[in-house]
Amino acid sequence: MNCERYDTDILILGAGGAGLFAALHAKKAAPDRRVTVVVKGLMGKCGCTRMVQGGYNVALGSGDSVERHFMDTIQGGKWLPHQQLAWKLCQTAVTRVRELENELGCFFDRNSDGSLHQKAFAGQTFDRTVHKGDLTGIEIINRLMEQVRALPVEMMEEHRALALIPDKTGDGLCGVLMADMRSGMFRLVRARAVLMATGGGPTMYKYHTPSGDKSMDGLAMAFRYGLRLRDMEMVQFHPTGLLAGPHTRMTGTVLEEGLRGAGGYLLNGSGDRFMFDYDPDGERATRDIVSRALYAEMRGGRTTPGGGVYISMSHLGPDVVRDKFKGMVKRCEDCGFDLAAGRVEVVPTAHYLMGGITCDIDTATSVPGLFVAGEDAGGIHGANRLGGNGVANSTVYGGVAGDAMAVYVNQDCGALQDPDSDRIEFEIERACHPFHRSGGDINALRENLMNIMWDDVGVVRTGRGIRRAIEQIGEVRAELLRTGVVGGRIFNVTWHDWLNLLSLLDIAEVIAAAARSRENSRGAHFREDFTGEGDLESSFFTVVRRAGDSIMANTEPVDFSLVRPGQTLIPESPEGVHG
Repeated sequence: MNCERYDTDILILGAGGAGLFAALHAKKAAPDRRVTVVVKGLMGKCGCTRMVQGGYNVALGSGDSVERHFMDTIQGGKWLPHQQLAWKLCQTAVTRVRELENELGCFFDRNSDGSLHQKAFAGQTFDRTVHKGDLTGIEIINRLMEQVRALPVEMMEEHRALALIPDKTGDGLCGVLMADMRSGMFRLVRARAVLMATGGGPTMYKYHTPSGDKSMDGLAMAFRYGLRLRDMEMVQFHPTGLLAGPHTRMTGTVLEEGLRGAGGYLLNGSGDRFMFDYDPDGERATRDIVSRALYAEMRGGRTTPGGGVYISMSHLGPDVVRDKFKGMVKRCEDCGFDLAAGRVEVVPTAHYLMGGITCDIDTATSVPGLFVAGEDAGGIHGANRLGGNGVANSTVYGGVAGDAMAVYVNQDCGALQDPDSDRIEFEIERACHPFHRSGGDINALRENLMNIMWDDVGVVRTGRGIRRAIEQIGEVRAELLRTGVVGGRIFNVTWHDWLNLLSLLDIAEVIAAAARSRENSRGAHFREDFTGEGDLESSFFTVVRRAGDSIMANTEPVDFSLVRPGQTLIPESPEGVHG
């Protein structure tokens, strides 16, 4: 089948915070090199960063410190994070937020004295979350787009990445096979350096926050290529996803953590505030704890009419709520709820994947020339991501990746390589598989997968349930491979739904395999049959990789390179400090 060729020096997959920051840094560091950004949707209009409400964690306040931010990150991650990656995140965030302000022109909220306003987020010992109201992501992406568009950066919109393509020797990476959604043409993009920054998006769950086009394509490609994925059992459920009923895609979207940080109450169906029954920090406990508490109330039948619980803000004053949380007040109004003066139904919702591709501190992977940043990268958050660390991660490591790729291509990294033609043919045949079949209901299969994952690999898990899920995921995959798609490849939404589901099935199996291999409960991973967290000193992380047609799941010890359990980097740290 015909496949066009396109050459560049630096290829960036994804146009969220990580991808755009990488493009900005790469082009400035290597102005004579071609930089190409590829995005599945439209530039600046898709991806998870744009949807960020809450804010950006950075240690700026009097009394706060990089060490305190780091310790909150390590303890919140239940001692599983890659400590060097976590330290670089906390340290570089201080530089990056100034870059966002002074070079990109982001207007964050400020105090009366002109300093950046920083609000409270759960699981942290200091109020360190910089924000633009509750629409922080839009501010960051809009300013990033302005800066990137001002540079000679090539952009390929509505291009779907299908596969990483090795060179013809099999020893290195040639580039990435794409499908141009507009023309239906297959296109091989050869590059000297490739950045995987496609974002996560665990939309294989019944309730999820990302948009439906987020389908784990990057991680699925990496897995099929044979890369190692770590911490894949660690799926973060945000406690307060909007519960607006099955008739709207708004169900599952986040009501951000700043609501609880500002003093919001969680109430069960009887109107009782319940969080202090589960944790002394109440509503300010970490996301994993709050999500399990909500799930317990739901399983106990103490639910709202829609089957969730309530979040209530009215005691703070309706005018205050409307002023501080304009975006969420409007979103709730659109769904028939009054966030400012009433109660809103919420449910735990799959929000973020802490797991991802293993990488070095400069974002390089085990494949020469392949880099990773943002939610595609594993190790930074461990078992639990602190709210506000996500967009910091994307922008910090997007910039790091851009700088690292510029150095890589400016060195003698060799000429563009010829591809493995057999692999291209195989991947095109795999993508075109449904055109040779007929019948089937892709949407029903996706809903089946979402129920399987929610029930058996969700907020609460058991070994028996995980094994059942693995078997049922295999059944959904078999049915998908029997399911056909009609029409051609030009803007065929059904075809892309089919490809989305195939990626989700790949990563659903990986998540389940990692969850089965962890027989304890850490952070976002809770096993009812192994409720203990295990010995912290002998902490391990999971590693999943493809071996032929099988999935191999192993464990490796955490390297306590900076601090060990029971120690701290904070000298004479007081307890419970809030700025």
